[in-house]
Amino acid sequence: MPESLEIRRDGQVPYRVALDAQTARNAAIAAQVAGDPDARELIWLLEHPPVYTAGTSAKPADMLDPRFDVVEAGRGGQYTYHGPGQRVGYVLLDLKTRARDVRGFVHALEGWVIDTLRDFGVESWRSEAGVGIWTQDIDGSEAKIGAIGVRIRRWVTMHGFAVNLDPDLSHFTGIVPCGIATKGVTSLARLGKPVSVEAWDEALLARLPQFLGKLDQPCPPSVGQGA
Repeated sequence: MPESLEIRRDGQVPYRVALDAQTARNAAIAAQVAGDPDARELIWLLEHPPVYTAGTSAKPADMLDPRFDVVEAGRGGQYTYHGPGQRVGYVLLDLKTRARDVRGFVHALEGWVIDTLRDFGVESWRSEAGVGIWTQDIDGSEAKIGAIGVRIRRWVTMHGFAVNLDPDLSHFTGIVPCGIATKGVTSLARLGKPVSVEAWDEALLARLPQFLGKLDQPCPPSVGQGA
């Protein structure tokens, strides 16, 4: 693992606090001031108290019931929900030192989550339904189990992914998740695959070198534009 990469694992962090911290770290990585510890790249695993976040493509009509705080996130994508039982991964990496390929980064990020879910016996995939991680729900329908949303500033990434371990799925009914009204949302617990935060983090981080290795490879030509 590169010495310049920091791995941080936290419990619940208020969304606005985490967003401010990401914004500052993103700028520090881009500036690369010698001796600045905040100039290190960062993989940050955490959860948030209940919150709805709006991406740059969010449509006001998709906010059905603003029962929680609503935050303009600045990432790609539409509305999503974060809350306890959902593990969020913020990925702040300098793509100037890797392939400058936005699509390739999103593709690798999706693959990292898909491979980790497979470690727990859950087959998941990319879907034409929209950006994110999809699987077969208990009723046989296709449902989202993980969301992807990124922002890249001066070739430094921020935001990342969120995976539903065991959140309160009723909280997603306050929005049209990711603008897709015809698809549901599921979780590992709903699928009968309960996974602790600790077990998820360990499995995900075990695959981190594999994910980083893909960032120097060209994106498959069939991959669509990222979140």
